[in-house]
Amino acid sequence: MMKNIKFLAYYLPQYHPIPENDKWWGKGFTEWTNVVKAKPLFKGHIQPILPGELGFYDLRIPEVRQAQSSLAKQYGIDGFIYYQYWFDNGKMLLEQPAEAMLKDRSTTIPFCFCWANETWKGIWHGINNPEVLIEQKYNGKLGYIEYFKYLLPFFKDGRYIKIENKPMFHILRIEDIPDVDVFIETFNNLAVQAGFDGIYFISTIVSDLNFSLKYEKIYGQIGNDVFLKMRYKQINKFEGIRYLGKIERKIKAFLGYTLSLEKRKKPLILDYKKGVENLNINYPHKKYIPCVFPNWDNSARSGNKSMIFKNANPTAWQEHLQFAVNKQIKAFQNPPFIIIKSWNEWAEGNYLEPDSMYGRKWLEAVKRVKDKL
Repeated sequence: MMKNIKFLAYYLPQYHPIPENDKWWGKGFTEWTNVVKAKPLFKGHIQPILPGELGFYDLRIPEVRQAQSSLAKQYGIDGFIYYQYWFDNGKMLLEQPAEAMLKDRSTTIPFCFCWANETWKGIWHGINNPEVLIEQKYNGKLGYIEYFKYLLPFFKDGRYIKIENKPMFHILRIEDIPDVDVFIETFNNLAVQAGFDGIYFISTIVSDLNFSLKYEKIYGQIGNDVFLKMRYKQINKFEGIRYLGKIERKIKAFLGYTLSLEKRKKPLILDYKKGVENLNINYPHKKYIPCVFPNWDNSARSGNKSMIFKNANPTAWQEHLQFAVNKQIKAFQNPPFIIIKSWNEWAEGNYLEPDSMYGRKWLEAVKRVKDKL
């Protein structure tokens, strides 16, 4: 039996100025600031990677959000997963696009949130030092109640993705939540009080090691029936350092590059097609959802500390996505979703939006795969 597989894509909201970015990077900084100043690092390396028909957009403009929604739906994307940055005590960053979208009924694509619950450090966001820019904090039950109250108008919106009357909510780093049982219980109870049947939680498995040690302990405390109705493990599971790992270990011996991001002096360069072929999409349990990626080159943000999948192109991307879909069809007991990283992470060279080289071909690849379902 064919599954009604949905494609959900991560959505980055960092395309409008905010005071914090003005302070850290300079007046008027957005994601485009890093994109346009990127330079080639080796022969054949294409940089800067520039946007196509949508241009250097500002997400405060309704027509931009509408155009994104229309494009995504036209080419088989079933929903956006907005990254959300809640640092506790009411402190948020980059919340304006989602709040504007909530009021803008002409942006029709379904959506949900991913709580990107991690401390921002300069080393990850374009500054050549590991200093903390803003710290992720957890204020216990009172903080979780405050967060839920903020989320509730979104959850109630008809476009918000719900499974069995449960709003879908992704958590980037569940292992970092010190009282995760309190968090889960609080969100579930408040959801029931609001007329839902709980929350449909999804957590990213950053590494097998975390899963077998930290995660096992967490799940033992709260119980699978209470927590995950579905989960996914990023197939680009770059261990230890986010989005690095298994591939790095395999190539470390002959590349001669340090795995320490702070100490790295040369970019890690991988072939896209060979890389994704080595990233076998295995289903360790019935709650697993795969995550796929069309491209990756974060040299615009990280320079010589970057990781680059060279030779990424729409044809190779289509093969990667089709392989994931074929596996998902066979895993008939698993939730019918594939997560795509990402819709618009331009400074990481990780996007589906039209670019200046391939136009809409990244999206056309998605539609060709989707049309076969």
